[in-house]
Amino acid sequence: MKKFVRFIFIAALPVFVGGCGKDYLDTLPTDRVSSDKIFSSLENATTAVNGIYRFMFARTTLVTDNTQNKPGVGGVMLALDFMGEDLGISSSNWYTSTGEGNWVGHRNESHALMEFDYRTFYKIIGDANFILDNVGQVNASEDQRNVLRSQALILRAYAYSFLVQLYGKRYSAVNGTNSQLGVPLVLKSGDVALPRATVEEVYAAIIKDLDSAISMKVSSRANKSQANIDVAIGLRARVALIMQDYDNAILYAKQLIALPTYKLMTHSEYLKGFNDANALSEFIWASMPTADQDAVFASYFSQIGYNANTSFMRANPKRINSALYDRISATDVRKNIWEPNPTAANFPLPLTTFSRQPYMSRKFSIKAAGGTLGDVPLMRLAEIYLIAAEAYVERDQDQLARDILYEFMKARDPEAVRSTKSGQALTEEIWIQRRIELWGEGFRFLDLKRLNQPLKRTIVPNYVSGSVNGLMEVPAGDKRWEFLFPRTELDANPNIVQNEI
Repeated sequence: MKKFVRFIFIAALPVFVGGCGKDYLDTLPTDRVSSDKIFSSLENATTAVNGIYRFMFARTTLVTDNTQNKPGVGGVMLALDFMGEDLGISSSNWYTSTGEGNWVGHRNESHALMEFDYRTFYKIIGDANFILDNVGQVNASEDQRNVLRSQALILRAYAYSFLVQLYGKRYSAVNGTNSQLGVPLVLKSGDVALPRATVEEVYAAIIKDLDSAISMKVSSRANKSQANIDVAIGLRARVALIMQDYDNAILYAKQLIALPTYKLMTHSEYLKGFNDANALSEFIWASMPTADQDAVFASYFSQIGYNANTSFMRANPKRINSALYDRISATDVRKNIWEPNPTAANFPLPLTTFSRQPYMSRKFSIKAAGGTLGDVPLMRLAEIYLIAAEAYVERDQDQLARDILYEFMKARDPEAVRSTKSGQALTEEIWIQRRIELWGEGFRFLDLKRLNQPLKRTIVPNYVSGSVNGLMEVPAGDKRWEFLFPRTELDANPNIVQNEI
């Protein structure tokens, strides 16, 4: 792990201390971070934590290849949806032929995509470890330290929840021990060259971090970009669903749904462009770049916002699986998010240079004309409702599943009727709603993998085979569902065992 972990906090130095003043920057060595200075005050330590949030939406500097389509965690999220079948474009371009949609990058040890994903999440982990290892020396009350400590724990758990799903085989509750190899479990700043922990061990560490954060009961935060107890509870429900721990998925989802803080969005809110976390009632957590932090061509919204004035968006409208669109009721507000037959009248665009294509999306809209800024949704209440519904069916509580699904659907469709389905049919109805609701938010590849389902683009009427070099099907359980470890990491750490090539 030496190459990818030990450098991590150092690489983030300009981000972390940006608010600490020029003199502070000038006095620091160029090859290391002085923990005494970082943790000399609560203000500096808080700046360090905020640096992680800044990194999560920043254009990466961790790989040398062109990184236009790698805007931090949002870049990973988009890549994972492009690896599915519900989000596509009409021709090969970013995300389809650059290693993601064509399933090339994650199976090539030397590909920039491979390195980007690995480094992104281990950098978050490394920074979180640095904070956890040193926060005790901050001159502050224990409650104030716990604000920082809980955020670091949540961020570390969040990063590992991605890594273990990408690089390990899927978790299976029926397998017992889940002794299949996961990822190195780096929990201290000084940890180097570690072997891969088992999938079970990684999930145990995730749960431990989230439970510890929840026990600290830190609810206050400056805005929704920061992680607090609500985010920890939501992640606890999300991870429990992945682990097929349906009792805890229900327990934590219900806790979050019961809070008065978040409400399912109204129809007018739903159509505002998914770009303002503080103004949207069901956003629980989001990356929230400010105007001076707009990465322009390398932001999340420059890649997915329908009216972002970038070459990628002008020529390549993001399109929904037409068969999935047809499953949406005519009275459902989400029917307005995509346009099967766009015209100048029903789908106005900023410039005549923007292309219109069938089934293009208007879900994501930039905050201000001419820019590429918007808040990246990391967790919404809608997901939590759907977690609870799926878990209830798995616990043979179909009536409760129908109740919570109906509550969710009524917020989307005033003409919704309570489902009469049971068992597998009800589960499949909930899965359809997940696909519609969470489109473009980074869930599809991970859902296919956790459910052990195949990728089938051949049954998507409007999927363009040529956009992904003909990669149209991947069987469930195929070795390609596991990312390979980067070659540079294997060279630096002889204790890592590569996944099957």
